[in-house]
Amino acid sequence: MIEDVKLAKQIIAKRIAKEFGNDQIVNLGIGLPTLVANHIPPEVNVYLQSENGIMGMGPAPEPGSENPDITNAGGSLVTVLPHGSYFDSATSFGLIRGSHVEYTVLGALEVDQEGNLASWIIPGKRVPGMGGAMDLVVGARNVIVSTLHTDKGKPKILKKCKLPLTAVKVVKMIVTELGVFKVTSDGLVLTEIHKDSNIEEIKANTEADFKVAENLKTME
Repeated sequence: MIEDVKLAKQIIAKRIAKEFGNDQIVNLGIGLPTLVANHIPPEVNVYLQSENGIMGMGPAPEPGSENPDITNAGGSLVTVLPHGSYFDSATSFGLIRGSHVEYTVLGALEVDQEGNLASWIIPGKRVPGMGGAMDLVVGARNVIVSTLHTDKGKPKILKKCKLPLTAVKVVKMIVTELGVFKVTSDGLVLTEIHKDSNIEEIKANTEADFKVAENLKTME
């Protein structure tokens, strides 16, 4: 396992950023997903959207240049590119519910081999509520889960989620610091593996059943 949590998160964010294409609208959830904005290749023109009413977010602000009035839906300080715009929540959720968002990248407390997602829980208030996630997972065309592979040593990719579900069978891709999984009609398929990991390590830290792709690639 990659012990450096900051490095692990950067590995995940960098890999997810490679999924996007020109002129796509992409929504980044709170926490780890926001790091994806820092790794989008300069030649790829995507429109980063936040459900509190921003289109055209940029990378995280440099220390000392933060604007306290510009935050994403999770309250984190963000930047907005010159072509960016602001609008009300009704317009923002109209974009989401109207299926205009190509990708949403969300964190997870749990995700399972059927593509079910648990990303909120009230008891204990680990996450106070579902926010806009329930709209995003059914409105976006592609749902990517960005998550550390384990939580204090316990697998987060399960046979079946135990926490309250955000949505059923919506996840198409899971990206961790160890590899990339695709959710298919035949179950989970490991399609990419990090250069510093191996199949045995991934099996030992994954509760879910999964197949290994014949053309397994190195995660970049």
